[in-house]
Parts: sequence; structure tokens; C-alpha cells
Amino acid sequence: MPQMIALVLVIAILFIGELVSTRTKAWIPSVFVSAVLFIIGYWTFFPKEIVSIAGVPPVVATMMIYLLITNMGTLLSIKQLKEQWKTILISLAGILGIIVILFTIGILLFDFETIVVAIPPLVGGVVSALIMSEGAANAGLTTLSVFAIVIYVMQGFAGYPLTSFVLKKEGKYLLNKFRQGELTFDGQAENSTENIKEELKMFKNLPAKYNTDYFKLFRLAFVGFLAYGVSTLLNPIIEISPFVLCLLFGIISGSIGFLERNVLQKANSFGICILVLMLFVFDALKNATPSMIMEILYPLVGTIILGVIGMYIFSFIIGKILKVSKNMAFAVSLTALYGFPADYIITNEVIKALTEDEKEREVLTSHMLPPMLVGGFISVTIVSVVLAGIFVGFL
Repeated sequence: MPQMIALVLVIAILFIGELVSTRTKAWIPSVFVSAVLFIIGYWTFFPKEIVSIAGVPPVVATMMIYLLITNMGTLLSIKQLKEQWKTILISLAGILGIIVILFTIGILLFDFETIVVAIPPLVGGVVSALIMSEGAANAGLTTLSVFAIVIYVMQGFAGYPLTSFVLKKEGKYLLNKFRQGELTFDGQAENSTENIKEELKMFKNLPAKYNTDYFKLFRLAFVGFLAYGVSTLLNPIIEISPFVLCLLFGIISGSIGFLERNVLQKANSFGICILVLMLFVFDALKNATPSMIMEILYPLVGTIILGVIGMYIFSFIIGKILKVSKNMAFAVSLTALYGFPADYIITNEVIKALTEDEKEREVLTSHMLPPMLVGGFISVTIVSVVLAGIFVGFL
């Protein structure tokens, strides 16, 4: 397939997903629609390497991940990060819910190895899925080796629409409070709007004409490089994902004035970065063949349903204790099913669907986006990898 045909096809799928989301006011998330269309494409006429043919090999996607996650960090302040301790507890509670339900009810329906292989990918991303897949293969469990990858690929189909549903309910509740004067800006939202011109503290004497798109991207890439370097240096002592450090370094660099808030948007590069990353995410669907799905359909559906039930029960309980709404608590827990960038995209889709007023959108963004981002990083990037390292030893 020629490159430009491949490029047009994959971008058309993303556009259709966005169109359906807009028409349904985010009741059907674009990520869900696009995933379904990619699955259909791979099962019919798409070449398996269509994303790479279109011009997005894994190395390019990795570059975009560094830039995007660092940029996400600039959306948060150190003050907000301190305030997210409830989010961390809710995320951990949701993961605990998955483990408890699967090891109690799930063990009655499926064998022990299936439960062990299912849990890390269910609460995480590609790294934990690969760890469990390799572990199962080494143990001679070929079907479960495939199962680990497919559950990672398919769990988003449950997570995307559920997250959109509960976030819309939460957003309507917040909008109602704001319109009645019971909810105000937390400060960060005001400071991140176009109504207040932000100043780069470390470059306050730099003439505006020199703060070019390339200079913005250079500083962003440099912060990503620092995160990578620190992760590499710490690796012999403790393994910390460079992407976790990208988020942290993005927060710090935005707070001290080294990076602007939303620096990728201001460098006119955010759209292409998201495009590349989403294509990379959907590229994983090429491994989900019809025969594989049918072979493991029962444990696949069963473990995902039980996992979501466990998330809801435990997030509801911890939400009550911490006085966090059940919808927001459940949404934070659900980020374990997909992580970044889907958490960012779904949250923004819901906010745009709920109101066209910029001030109201800023209020919703301030209250909903930070916990969604932090929740996704806690579960997918950190906890799932730790769990995979422990559970693989049970096979």
C-alpha cells in the first residue's frame, strides 16, 4: 500500500471517530469508534503495518510520548499535585478492587494462571502486558501468552464509553454548582487561560520575537531529555519510568517558568503529536485476530467485567471516605483500563460537549483533568509494572 493512501485511511478513521463523538456529544467517545474501525480494517484489507507505512514507526511515537507527557506536566502546578493525594488513594483502591474481586469471584470461574496473567495488563499498559505475555510463554502457557496482549488491547472497549458516561454526569454536576455560584476557579485555571498573559520567569528579558516555535520545542525536548537521563542514572538503584519523570519535570519546569503552560499548543505542534500517538496506540490492535478473540472470549469478557465491578465497589467506598463524588472516583479508577493519552482525550471531549462557554470549560478542566491524568499515571505507568514483576513469578 502506498504511503499516502495509508496516511489518508488512518487519519480518516480518527476524523470519523471525532465526528461521531461530536454528533453524540461524547456519549460515544472518539477513541472507541476509532478502535472499532481499526479492528475492522485489520480484519479486512488493512496491511498489518499500515501505521508504519503511513509514516509513524514506533521510534517516532516514542518521541511524541516524551513531548506530550512533558507537556501534560505543564498543565499541572506543584500546588495541584499536592492536592492530588486523594486521586492517588482512589487509583490504588480501584486496583485493589480488581485484585480482590478476581481472586475471590474470578477464581471460581477461571483457573489461577488466567487470573494471574489477567490482572497486570488489566490495570496497566503495554509494558505490563508484555511482561506477563513473555512470562506465560516461558511457562509453556501459549494461549495465556496471547491472552495477556489481547486483554490489554481490548480493555479500552469497556473503559472508553464508561468513562465518558460518568465524566458527563460529573461535569453536569460541576456545571450546575458553578452556575449557582457554589463552585469557583481554583486559580490554576485562571492562570492557564488566554485572558492572562503568562510570563516565562526564566526568560523574562527575552524579546518575544526570539521565543519561536523551535525554541519552545527545544526547551520541551530538553526537559524530556533530563527525565530520560535521570531515569537512566537511577536505573541501577531503582527503576523509575522516564515517562513518570517527564510528568514530574513538566510540572516543575512549568512552575519555575522554564516552560509555558500548554507549550505544545503554543508551538503549534499539539495536534500532530496527538495524531502520531493515537495511531501508535491503535497500531496494537493489529495483533487481535478473530481466531484469537474467539479462543479467549470467555475469560476476556469475564475478567474485564469483574475487574470493572471491583473498581466501582472499591472506588465508591474510598470516594465516600474521602468525600469525592462516586462519578469522579469511578472515572479515576477507570483510567487503569487505558491510561494516557485516552484519559486526556476523553476528558476534553466531554468538557467540550457539555458547554461552549470558555469560562465554564476552564472550570471543568481545572476540576476534572488533573485527577484523570494523575490517576492514569499511577495505575498504568507505575503500579501495573510493579504488579507484573510480582505476578510473573507465580506462573
